[in-house]
Amino acid sequence: MAQLTPREAPDEDLEPPPDIFDAQSLDLEFWLKPRTIQLIRPASGEKAKLLYWKDGELIDSAYQELCYLLRDVNGKETAPIDPKLLETLWGAQAFVARYGIESPVEILSGYRTKSSNNKLIEQGIPAARQSLHMEGKAADIRIANLNEEVLGGLVRSFRQGGVGFYYRSGPRGGWIHADTGLKRTWKG
Repeated sequence: MAQLTPREAPDEDLEPPPDIFDAQSLDLEFWLKPRTIQLIRPASGEKAKLLYWKDGELIDSAYQELCYLLRDVNGKETAPIDPKLLETLWGAQAFVARYGIESPVEILSGYRTKSSNNKLIEQGIPAARQSLHMEGKAADIRIANLNEEVLGGLVRSFRQGGVGFYYRSGPRGGWIHADTGLKRTWKG
């Protein structure tokens, strides 16, 4: 069974988080409230906390900044990011915040140019030739205090697209791939 991997002791007043989160337990009110997302790009050191959705609409200035943050940091190019992907990232962060886990979403990879994607393949790094990263529909992410199994299980419970589990040992651990393509799962 998947376990949380806490890096700090939770507040004693909080109910302990479950081993597996299930977004299907959310009520409609959760999805109607304003959305503020906190992101960090370890590759560039950039951080942002942005209100990007309110009253049923994307806030264009915040959306543009999110597209920039999810850019190809190697190819230095920006592309439109699928708003459904932002919804998935925000949903995961907002859902675990209910259990006292208030960590930014680490963006390891967002949009990728074809050239950057091909370089990864040439280096033997997991990357699909027709990657949804190249369409702005995928991100490789982590959230501190959640292992890959728990975070991936939560994202999969949104039923919004594909989820890849990339298990790695070490202090940085693994990550998950989340996309807005067909519903599927895999391990890499």
